Amino acid sequence: MSSRILLVEDEPGLQLTVSDLLATEGHHVETASDGELGLSRAAGEDFDLVILDVMLPKKTGFDVCRELREKGIDTAILMLTARTQVADRVVGLKFGADDYLSKPFDPAELLARVEALLRRIQKDNRIPLKTFQFGEIQVDFERAELFKRGQQVSIAGKELQLLRYLIHHRGRVVPREELLQNVWEYSSDIASRTIDVHVAWLRQKLEDNPQNPKHIHTIRGKGYRFSP
Repeated sequence: MSSRILLVEDEPGLQLTVSDLLATEGHHVETASDGELGLSRAAGEDFDLVILDVMLPKKTGFDVCRELREKGIDTAILMLTARTQVADRVVGLKFGADDYLSKPFDPAELLARVEALLRRIQKDNRIPLKTFQFGEIQVDFERAELFKRGQQVSIAGKELQLLRYLIHHRGRVVPREELLQNVWEYSSDIASRTIDVHVAWLRQKLEDNPQNPKHIHTIRGKGYRFSP
């Protein structure tokens, strides 16, 4: 299946080589030569994958990755860098990159990493969220931590699972039945009141005015919709 890939790379030779390599596999590749343009395009257009160099003019790849994740954009990101230090790889992954490949790399390895990420997307539409930021809330799903205005807020495991599911499907109405099946693994709506209670708890922690929520909206008779 052809995928739309954004390559953010300032070296003309490498940009051409990687573009041609991916095109031969049937992918549609577009390019950006600096961090600011890469951020603008990745944030404003629909790509399946962003291949992002670390050392870029105007804005580093680390900054681009971090700002994309802070905007709530969970497009898969593969970072390329000449750096080999473990600390640099950790920084990229901490900012939300999904994979990391050091230069110089074997073309076959690059293709393997790209195909692995694209398979994950096709299987579940989006890469599973590791971190997410909206408003004054930062949530780290891997560490099970929630912060509001920089202050850590206690959150239970099931609340975190519910929040992750709603964020993952943000922008659409998620029926109660779907939440029961995928978060609680129930097959009926007998315990649908459980969802309402957990949503109320989440609103108390996330919203400045839980009675008039900005992020978790009740769609009467249908379910819930999350808005960043």
